Amino acid sequence: MTQVHQVAIVTPLIVGAGAVLCTIFIHALALGATVNFFRRETRLHRAGLRYLIDLTIVVLVMSFAFLAHLIEVAVWAWLFVICGEFQEFGAAYYHSAVNYSTLGYGDVIMSSSWKLLGPLEAADGSLMFGVSTAMIFAVILRLIETRFADLRGK
Repeated sequence: MTQVHQVAIVTPLIVGAGAVLCTIFIHALALGATVNFFRRETRLHRAGLRYLIDLTIVVLVMSFAFLAHLIEVAVWAWLFVICGEFQEFGAAYYHSAVNYSTLGYGDVIMSSSWKLLGPLEAADGSLMFGVSTAMIFAVILRLIETRFADLRGK
């Protein structure tokens, strides 16, 4: 016979929604930094000029995205500590990274009161990785179009 545990819904949804809003804001900052950086490189006529310059631009854009993800994992980890699920930030960060990346080891399980935060963080991470992918793709596409005039849309 399986035992059914009650899982809290309303409080974790509200708290999780706050964390999601924080990550959206952080990612918006990374996106803004990327756009401003790429516009500057384009204005200075460096974008699309040479392969090594383009590679540097892509590496920096990917670094902006990766840093945003690391900060967002920390936001969730901080939330887990605040909710009393973890005593140490390191353990909370590890658990958060596993959830955020949708790796889902399952070696650490939260209490029934906060268990719903795990799937919320996984959904949030999936969306934020999608935004990062789109951001990186947009930059690469613009670099290709700038460098190879014959590939530009007419």
